[in-house]
Amino acid sequence: MSTHRSRYRRIATILEHHGLGLGLGLLGLEKWIPFNKGVLGHARRDEPYTSPEHLRLALEELGPTFIKLGQLLSTRNDLLPAAYLAELVKLQDAAPPEAWEPMKAVIREELGADPEQLFAQFDPQPLAAASIGQAYAATLHDGTQVVVKVRRPGAVAQIHEDLEILQNLAERADKRWDAARQYNLPGIVEEFSRTLRAELDYLQEGRNAERFAADFADSPDVAVPQVFWETTTSRVLTLERMHGIRVDDLPALDAAGIDRNQLARRGADLILTMVFENRFFHADPHPGNLFIQTDGSIALIDFGMVGQLDEEVTEQLSDVLLAFTRGDSNALATALLALSITKNTSDRGELGRSLDVFVSRYLGRPLSDINLSHLLGELLALLRHHHLQLPQQIALLFKVLMMGEALAARLDPEFEMLQALTPFSERIVQRQFSLPALAKRWAQASADAGALLLELPGTLKQLRRVLENGGLEVHLRAAELEPLVGRAERIGNRLIAGMITAALINGIGELVSGNTRWRSREGVMIGAGASVVTALGGYLLWTTRRRR
Repeated sequence: MSTHRSRYRRIATILEHHGLGLGLGLLGLEKWIPFNKGVLGHARRDEPYTSPEHLRLALEELGPTFIKLGQLLSTRNDLLPAAYLAELVKLQDAAPPEAWEPMKAVIREELGADPEQLFAQFDPQPLAAASIGQAYAATLHDGTQVVVKVRRPGAVAQIHEDLEILQNLAERADKRWDAARQYNLPGIVEEFSRTLRAELDYLQEGRNAERFAADFADSPDVAVPQVFWETTTSRVLTLERMHGIRVDDLPALDAAGIDRNQLARRGADLILTMVFENRFFHADPHPGNLFIQTDGSIALIDFGMVGQLDEEVTEQLSDVLLAFTRGDSNALATALLALSITKNTSDRGELGRSLDVFVSRYLGRPLSDINLSHLLGELLALLRHHHLQLPQQIALLFKVLMMGEALAARLDPEFEMLQALTPFSERIVQRQFSLPALAKRWAQASADAGALLLELPGTLKQLRRVLENGGLEVHLRAAELEPLVGRAERIGNRLIAGMITAALINGIGELVSGNTRWRSREGVMIGAGASVVTALGGYLLWTTRRRR
């Protein structure tokens, strides 16, 4: 902590400056101290400052790390109310341009020569300046126009220091503040640290761009800039420069003869394909990162922030989708608890009742009457009320879907995102019940059951030793535990076998009844299922009769 003493003092000063206003606002007492009249150095204005504004202003003064944190929090509908999200969205990762000479020195250190030698042309005036780096326009010797991103000197050291401080503060809050434990602050900071450190590495951004290019190599409607690795390092990134019309520039799109209705559908399909088919998606698809080229293709830029859905989370998400489409609030509660990072909901019954109301609002309604953003917003508010925190990748997914719907609606007010989403969600659920997926689940369940059975005798023996040593006050003698051990083992075996049998019967029934593709194989599947059920039934009977 001593190594960061000056930075701690700076943070404390800024929090003192804005924290009072934030705290008074939360208590409803902000009117007693007129910050808008210049109190504590605040800028004078007519309107009073709100608590979300105090938070945003504090983050802006704290610098790039905290600005990035605010931008991340602006995506977390499951953590913050709408008023805070709307204010944090205003955070701009902009900074005064760095002088050319220090940036030129970075290029020289990384690439071994001055930019005048490396490029046919290089404009020293930056296209854009952010807290971490600056972007410059240049031309390769073969005439290719490129954008060169150069990291600011000293940016990494400052960010690493701030991340250490944030982790320390989060751990202290988690230990000393009961309310903070509901939000897993150390986990949020840890995830944020990984995301930001990845963004610092331009090599990772280059690899992200190449993965997107590979994912859409067969799609003429999507353009991804080429990475020029000869002039790329962890601190310098050279990408093909993409030209076109911003996707939200409606007059320019109309003047170019672009069909906006068709563009809305193609844009939504692009986002949904990234999320649900590739499971690797651009996590910041705002209009400034999407350009429409002369051939009508959609060009993507800026690959520093990406989202990725692993297999486990995808399975959990499919369970949520399946439960919601069935209108099963109990199954939905189970699926959401499994998906959530925090499991300490205070009342499962209350969660179920809240979901009953939520599901009833949408069950049976036509898709044309449902706004996806409203649906997700309501669900996220419900999760926030019950202190259930989503994994960051799911929070990013929801953010991307809501941004996609807003952008598509701007292009085509009649566009319905849920209708575009439906075939993708159906394919997710179908994949979870495919033969390979079922086989994998069966194998995993078998492995887990085997591990449990192997561990059970040892666990029970440990329990016996504890009892013999007087660790627990129970009225059992050690000699009486031996038959108990054997009996418990048999009960455990039968329970596991019974659960597997029930799951098999249910799975075959759902596949045959719910998917026409499987009905042609009905006889084979039922025959195979019956064989397994018979075998397991015989095993259950045998274990019931032996060693009673």
